[in-house]
Amino acid sequence: MIKAVLFDMDGVLIEAKDWHYEALNLALAHFGMEIARDAHLATFDGLPTRDKLNMLTKTRGFPRGLHDFTNRLKQSFTQEIAYARCRPVFHHRDALSRLKQQGYHLAVCSNSIVDSVKLMMSLSKLDAYLDLQLSAQHVERGKPDPAIYNLAMEKLGVTPAETLILEDNDHGIQAARASGAHLMTIGTTEDVTYPRIRQTIDAINAAAAN
Repeated sequence: MIKAVLFDMDGVLIEAKDWHYEALNLALAHFGMEIARDAHLATFDGLPTRDKLNMLTKTRGFPRGLHDFTNRLKQSFTQEIAYARCRPVFHHRDALSRLKQQGYHLAVCSNSIVDSVKLMMSLSKLDAYLDLQLSAQHVERGKPDPAIYNLAMEKLGVTPAETLILEDNDHGIQAARASGAHLMTIGTTEDVTYPRIRQTIDAINAAAAN
């Protein structure tokens, strides 16, 4: 029986994929190293910024000595964009509040940094429903490694069989599957509604009971 629901953040609870892309390119523009949108979607989407910068170093010779500065600059731009655009979404607050009332453990597990996760959960008014907010900074390896989901389940005291993960991109989906938990694949943030989550939980529970 499902006891916990774990949410990816960007593309699931927050429509922030473009925010991260824009913020990183604003930082990389200082060095003429912008990433094309199609390349970002095909290769970089959902990865921690540190991994994106490592990939740029390997593929395009971006100086490793600039990583820390670029990362800090990118995070600053991300926060500016979040303050300007991040707002509460009714169907997300409705879904999390109803799941919380029904006794489910809820967590967000994101490849973003801690400050970005806390800021966006606060601005979207979802933080009050979450038992746990995890970031790529809490584990040695971000998604597609399952470490962040394994840590969440450990902290919440649940097994993979008792856990449903909502993910939207290839790296996150790979991490969710590797964790052994149940997966609900999300197309857009509009898919994250209480009826859809409830239907998925009921189907998993029914299959477990047979």
